[in-house]
Amino acid sequence: MVLDALARLTEERVDHRFKGLPPDASGLTVGELAAQRRNLFTDGFTTPVLALSAERLEHNLAALETYAERHGLAFAPHGKTSMAPQLFQRQIERGAWGVTLAVPHQARVARAYGIRRIFLANELVDAAALRWVAAEQDADPAFRFVCYVDSVRGVELMDGALTASGASRPVDVVVELGAGEGARTGVRTEAECAAVADAVAGARTLRLVGVAGYEGEVPEADPERVRAWLRRLVALAVDFDKAGRFAGLDEIVVSAGGSAWFDAVADVFAEVPELSAPVLKLLRSGAYVSHDDGHYERLTPFNRVPREGGLEPAFRLWTQVVSRPSAEQAFTNAGKRDAAYDLDLPVARVVRRDGAERSATGIEVTGLSDQHAWLRTSEEADLEVGDWVGLGLSHPCTSFDKWVLIPVAEADGTVVDYIRTFF
Repeated sequence: MVLDALARLTEERVDHRFKGLPPDASGLTVGELAAQRRNLFTDGFTTPVLALSAERLEHNLAALETYAERHGLAFAPHGKTSMAPQLFQRQIERGAWGVTLAVPHQARVARAYGIRRIFLANELVDAAALRWVAAEQDADPAFRFVCYVDSVRGVELMDGALTASGASRPVDVVVELGAGEGARTGVRTEAECAAVADAVAGARTLRLVGVAGYEGEVPEADPERVRAWLRRLVALAVDFDKAGRFAGLDEIVVSAGGSAWFDAVADVFAEVPELSAPVLKLLRSGAYVSHDDGHYERLTPFNRVPREGGLEPAFRLWTQVVSRPSAEQAFTNAGKRDAAYDLDLPVARVVRRDGAERSATGIEVTGLSDQHAWLRTSEEADLEVGDWVGLGLSHPCTSFDKWVLIPVAEADGTVVDYIRTFF
């Protein structure tokens, strides 16, 4: 089923919907275009065009697989980053337990492409979505779905919707521990966590299977504060287990882990004591798959533990100089419609002219309009109208979502695949 669904992606026809692709490829299937192994720079691709590095993508997939194995962690990478079933499948092939998602639409995409285990890192109170989950579980005994609960009211809404749907299998839930006052979602105190757990115990359609949260929301996060919160999460699991809340389970879920603190998660989860059932220590990092040239370049835990490995920025947005009005200024044809800008502006990395590539020395992106990047150029900058400028992007989650079909290019520019996204 999975391979069939993925194969159908290659049958989609290339046309005007997919920006950056060669105009003369219109009418070809994605598979036919991929088989041509066109060169990104010389075979008709138009700017702006976002590309993924084939080599760096593979490096990053391997890096987190190795890291998780080394630390005894199960891995459910957050699929909201890419919303790309082809990448989900590669992550599963690299040993991922399943895929983390955030909202019902994302879960439906994952199921359409055969994902058997979904961790929804949100409380799900939408009745229509809960009916869908119940139907998926009833139709497929092998489907595993886990989601957050963080309020008694949420438990009541879930139980009501699932009861009305006639669900035959309970939905597995984990109590979300909030990262602190003023943080995002999650139960704020251990006493309130116990009240939510009590509500789950009284709901016929729900089953409490563990605890979870997101350490990236710890206020004024630093290694000590993050580890302290993670130890609270582990202690909550221990207390729930001592109280018999996990009786009868085959495994207990303890989950955390974004892309900025997975080293702390690994350290603290190594301290989880023996409980009444085996513990599934579930890491949920997602941005690693492409990494970036800004936000996560600064925050990656591998900066703290370089002996454990490293990640490489796999995105490059190729844009073309369309105006050079002065010696200090230039404009390219990619802007907010094409590049992530919610955390950092893009960074000029390389310039291509007449087949030669060089460092983008003396070139700085100072702003973005809808369809233009504003460049400040110093005396060192050698830049002309028509040059291609390769931009590094910050924040993968708002880079993938601007592109429906993304070429995957080898180092010499040969495009070997196309990644389809569903946002």
